Amino acid sequence: MLDVCRVLKSAVAPKPGELTPLITPWGEQLDRAHPLPEHPRPTLVRDRWASLNGPWEYAFATLDHAERDRTLTAREATETVRTARMPHAFDGTITVPFSPEAPLSGVGRVLSPRELLWYRRSFEMPALSSHERLIVHFEAVDWICALFVNGRLAATHQGGYLPFSLDITPFLAGADTDIELALCVYDPSDAGTQPRGKQRLESNGIWYTPQSGIWQSVWYEVVPDAYVASLTLDGAADGTLRIDALICDPDARLDDDSQLVVSVSDHTGTAVARGILALVRTDRTHDAWEVHGNILVERPHLWRPDDPYLYDVRAALIPKADEAPVDSASSYCGLRSVEIRRDREGIPRFFLNGEPLFLKGVLDQGYWPDGLMTAPSDAALVHDIEQLKDAGFNMLRKHIKVEVARWYYHCDRIGMLVWQDAVSGGSSYSPWYSSRRPTLFSASWGAFRDDTPRHRRALAADDEEYRTEWRETCTGMVNLLAGHPSIVTWVLFNEGWGQFDANKAAEQVHQLDPSRPIDAVSGWYDQHCGDYLSHHNYFRPLTVGRDRHALQGYAADRGCRAFVISEFGGWTQRIEGHAATASSYGYGNFGAVDAWREAVHQTLAQAEALAPRGLAGYVYTQLSDVEGELNGILTYDRRVNKLLG
Repeated sequence: MLDVCRVLKSAVAPKPGELTPLITPWGEQLDRAHPLPEHPRPTLVRDRWASLNGPWEYAFATLDHAERDRTLTAREATETVRTARMPHAFDGTITVPFSPEAPLSGVGRVLSPRELLWYRRSFEMPALSSHERLIVHFEAVDWICALFVNGRLAATHQGGYLPFSLDITPFLAGADTDIELALCVYDPSDAGTQPRGKQRLESNGIWYTPQSGIWQSVWYEVVPDAYVASLTLDGAADGTLRIDALICDPDARLDDDSQLVVSVSDHTGTAVARGILALVRTDRTHDAWEVHGNILVERPHLWRPDDPYLYDVRAALIPKADEAPVDSASSYCGLRSVEIRRDREGIPRFFLNGEPLFLKGVLDQGYWPDGLMTAPSDAALVHDIEQLKDAGFNMLRKHIKVEVARWYYHCDRIGMLVWQDAVSGGSSYSPWYSSRRPTLFSASWGAFRDDTPRHRRALAADDEEYRTEWRETCTGMVNLLAGHPSIVTWVLFNEGWGQFDANKAAEQVHQLDPSRPIDAVSGWYDQHCGDYLSHHNYFRPLTVGRDRHALQGYAADRGCRAFVISEFGGWTQRIEGHAATASSYGYGNFGAVDAWREAVHQTLAQAEALAPRGLAGYVYTQLSDVEGELNGILTYDRRVNKLLG
């Protein structure tokens, strides 16, 4: 039965007003000259690199009159940033990689949809031989940007959650000792339709402060004139290591006899596998090669949460047999299998390495009071993972956000399973279709198509430009993260936000990555596809849903779908001195933390009691408080674990 009182209490989120400043322990210790100094890409590491995080100049610039009255399309925005004139004077200094909206940036100002955001900094040119090149990496910039090198337009990029890199060597001719980078950014936040996750210009309730511009690390590395640009190592439980790599060869140094040699070692340094893989010309550009192949690790030591075993990997690019490598980089891999299949009683379960595993998950928004979507330090990322693992959870659902690469690395080495969400977007969400209708009428959850023009409009997915970028971002996310053993499920759509064509999307992701299950629709508006029947349940007694469509459509390929409660709980408890707002938003309030703690434990126990009846796992809401949403296990500033006191 629907808990009407609880529904009414959560129906209207109070306006948070001005947020109370909070700072994490790591934010207090931040070195603004050298923030986040760790290597940003643990899956492909070379020795010659340097961080460009730290002080940059910044400026806000108002759009021209003709562009101020509406939100720009992606094409218009790209043309605007690439032709914009750099300001004659800058407003001050910003600490990169924190966005200007984040307190740790030193700016504390929201970028308007009617403005551009400029960055500029110079750095000393590293020594380059005639056979070396300089690559600049931006791990994430929200949303459309243009990069200028020494005053010349070098590249444009669209997409707020995926990294991009540029070989800036051609722009260094005539440079003295310094290189100047300038970046122009346009980001309309939720005034546009692009994938943006939980960001909203008017934050309240489950929608949080937006952020713009650079929000992940910027760095450079010196590479040879033929080099490994990307490397994905996806290991299976039978010891098969799938290798996919992209090789850049701008000076045409390689030919059909060139090879990529991949060596795998255990924790003692003993070699356990070696493969020599051929290069194949890519059809994307004339100066790139691809590598696709498998090698076998005999007697594999499997990765699992209680034993997150990782192998060391070395990849060497050989121009011709018996020649010295022109490039060499280090990485790592884990070997394990994940699937959905029936257990001995015929119940669909999540299986890890051939054994059923009950998923005990927590929703992880990845927001911080001082850094917003940017964690204040590497240690802060580790803290969240370890706190939840110590509390008995084995999975984090990274919610509507592609996290920094080091977060996945820490999940790999610590042993935390990850459900990875695609980033939602679309036009303004209808409260009726995204919340009220499914809350009041659970019968609608499996009876609302997402592939008709009328229903696409209802689900805020009627903009073709948005749908195209969502597909591209989802594909980029899967390709980027496929090598992490901790990631065990892709989650495509959440609560109807910008949902469209879930059947097609699930099939496309399955083709990209057949090794992982897919939660195609989390919450409601199930399209009878993917590997899970995935419900959100905040207002009704917890029950096990029955999948009447397990043998229809995409699910027929697997034969069954496991039932999961992919969000529930959300009990609210405000901790004085550690809350960003005076008001509380969540699903239920308690007068004392002891009562809250008892309710949380009781709710978790009720969920686990459903395992024999067919529940394959759950996701409790949530890891931490976020702004006015005070239903976290940890406080927003991460100083109090409410479960421990």
